[in-house]
Amino acid sequence: MTTDVPQIAVDELAARHGDGAVIVDVRMPDEYAAVHVPGAVLIPLPEVPDRVGELPRDVPVYVICRSGARSQRASEYLRPLGIDAHNVSGGTLAWIDAGLAVDGEGAGS
Repeated sequence: MTTDVPQIAVDELAARHGDGAVIVDVRMPDEYAAVHVPGAVLIPLPEVPDRVGELPRDVPVYVICRSGARSQRASEYLRPLGIDAHNVSGGTLAWIDAGLAVDGEGAGS
């Protein structure tokens, strides 16, 4: 059974980012270290079930990965648990392609 997951485009997320949106990056630590959305919290996909308690239930949680597949799976898992998870369409690649700010080793100066 597939859970319907709201999708959010990176430009819309960027607008909400300035308002303190909760962003969870479900990639692996090496991917996150290389480049990530500023302020995103790293919870690798395999750790999501054990770390659900760290996520707020009173605000939307924007889940991001490289291209949107892992974050979709994480969001499908989180929504039935009461987390208002939204998948970031296109993931970190779309964020970078949009020219938005990034942190990490590959972020440049």
